[in-house]
Amino acid sequence: MDVGGTVAEGFEPVRDAFVRNFETLGDRGAAVAVYRDGHKVVDLWGGTKDVDGTAPWERGTAQVVRSATKGVAAAVLLLLHQRGQLDLDAPVGHYWPEFKARGKERVLVRHVLNHRAGLPVLDRPLTPQDALDPLKGPEAVAAQAPVWEPGTDHGYHALTYGWLLDEIVRRVTGQGAGAWLASQVTGPLGLDLWLGLPESEAGRVGRVGRVEGAEPTGGLRARPKRSVTEAYEDPASLTRRAFAAISPFPDQNDPAYRASALPATNAMATADGLARFYAALIGDTDGAARLFTPQTVELARAEESAGPDRVLVVGTRFGLGYMLHGSASPFLTPGSFGHPGRGGALGFADPETGIAFGYVTNGFRKTVTADPRAQGLVRAVRGVLSL
Repeated sequence: MDVGGTVAEGFEPVRDAFVRNFETLGDRGAAVAVYRDGHKVVDLWGGTKDVDGTAPWERGTAQVVRSATKGVAAAVLLLLHQRGQLDLDAPVGHYWPEFKARGKERVLVRHVLNHRAGLPVLDRPLTPQDALDPLKGPEAVAAQAPVWEPGTDHGYHALTYGWLLDEIVRRVTGQGAGAWLASQVTGPLGLDLWLGLPESEAGRVGRVGRVEGAEPTGGLRARPKRSVTEAYEDPASLTRRAFAAISPFPDQNDPAYRASALPATNAMATADGLARFYAALIGDTDGAARLFTPQTVELARAEESAGPDRVLVVGTRFGLGYMLHGSASPFLTPGSFGHPGRGGALGFADPETGIAFGYVTNGFRKTVTADPRAQGLVRAVRGVLSL
């Protein structure tokens, strides 16, 4: 396997794990980056840029990271709170009056981030064309009645998370989350990470598709327990309805989809861009001051929701906008916070060790939260640190 990039002394096991992903786990094209205390210690890439192509993956190749987008977008709300522009305990309707309809007066901004808003589904799913309209998604969520009493339980808001977050940002700042992120975070830091891909960068993003490989272990697996399988197969279940809030789901290789900004699902990133984003959340990076204060880091990773997830049908843990280390989504240590992308991508930070991690791939598997390729890389990092 021809792998490009470098690893710092002592991090060679991460390279070995990366190679195994191609040899035994079906990777076609991928990259991984790791920062420690703001300095890059792993920067690897290999395979092909397109899942169905032959052109090589190069330094700077980017991919859609699916739900790993949620952790990136969450930083927008937390930074607005950190700057005093947003109250996490205010009702969403305080900023977005139309949202109050149909019993949603008590939905707090906090509930959007911790998946307790009771709005994981749409009774009338959006078409792919409507989903890309920045007004249609928020309008649909504002017209939706909660499926449980907001604040009383949690369930993964797979797609509606993005419209909820985006409209709050728009009402507070006058910009959508993607534009705010570009002007305030990714642009100033020079990150190869976009929520709304500029036409000038379109040639860097590879085509994605499904791949097969050896059976994964941990998390939501390709062969999950019967209750999970039944939930995904039942058209009336919250699970099926949450992932079908856009129906059919847009083609992720469509330039129009990539150019849009859906803060739940369609950020484009290099592995380095994703890793350095998380490195910047927890510490100074490449001469740039950290984004999150220590207090905001604690907000991100303090447990807000835990236990049986009404949508994913397994136990999940969430802070404010971030998944937390647990059996459904293992990160590095119990103090880690981040977000996986369904079928592959992963980004997270671990403040205690100073580690920030990013993995992107063009080959999506059946996994929902704990892809075996990303997990093998995380285990290698854990071994290097003797954790």
